[in-house]
Amino acid sequence: MSAAEKAQAAQSTRNGWLLSTPALVILTLFAVGPLMIVAVYSFLAPGQYGNVEWKFSLDGWRGILWTKDIFDDTYGLADANVTIFWRSIRLSVLTTLLTFAVGFPTAWFIATRPTKSRALWLFLITIPFWTNLLIRTYAINEVIRNEGLLNTLLLKLGVITAPIQLLYTDTAVFIGMAYVYLPLMVLPLFAAIDRFDMRLLEAGYDLYASRMQVLRRVILPIVKPGIIAGSILVFVPSLGAYVTPRVLGGGKQMMIGNFIDLQFGQGRNWPLGAALSLTLLVIVTAALLIYVKYANRDTAHGH
Repeated sequence: MSAAEKAQAAQSTRNGWLLSTPALVILTLFAVGPLMIVAVYSFLAPGQYGNVEWKFSLDGWRGILWTKDIFDDTYGLADANVTIFWRSIRLSVLTTLLTFAVGFPTAWFIATRPTKSRALWLFLITIPFWTNLLIRTYAINEVIRNEGLLNTLLLKLGVITAPIQLLYTDTAVFIGMAYVYLPLMVLPLFAAIDRFDMRLLEAGYDLYASRMQVLRRVILPIVKPGIIAGSILVFVPSLGAYVTPRVLGGGKQMMIGNFIDLQFGQGRNWPLGAALSLTLLVIVTAALLIYVKYANRDTAHGH
């Protein structure tokens, strides 16, 4: 490379950095900056009336899983915190599984429709995104509450003799999150199935494979990138859900998001809230790294 070409390349690099400077500044101020504040707060002592005391302390991180006895200052396992973490992970996994169980047949149905009608079906899937999350959650509330649509219908049909208590339970939160996040599973699955070569099904049947064998050995391996993408898109927001557990759980069935809000609000323990926020970030990042790992591996195998 000549000196002129090197100078031109260097100038092009400088121009690129200059063009990206506004975006980098915004990213630093509104993403990295607040995250660093939360990280600093997690290593400080809680203030008496909220906020923090500017002295180093690991109480926030210890408080994630351990609680101090008020009489002898010994530490014991924080059962309530462990329960909240377990509930959050369990409900997020169950939500992911249910949305996949419902979303896969739905995506397959849409992908196998005539080309002219696919747009209509996708339009119907995306309609819920036009409505505020809070409104959609209250809609589920009206369906599953004791005097709601579901119990009223079952009582009139004689299926039950008394209303089923669904509201303010883990089941209500589970149903609400599955309803809210179902489109996030359907759309990636549709994108993967839409590229599926249907002639592979005929080849499998010609080789005397059963429907289950074709599903397990032909369809699922090929559409796996869509399954992984949909699972991540559902699992990550489910893990940090706040509105749905608050409305359908009644403040009793808390998840990590509600627990973090409690620490910054009534609990007045900002360091613990900051440590919980970073812990949630670590879990979400780990899930995303797993997705990237499998996506890259599938791409390498595809090539």
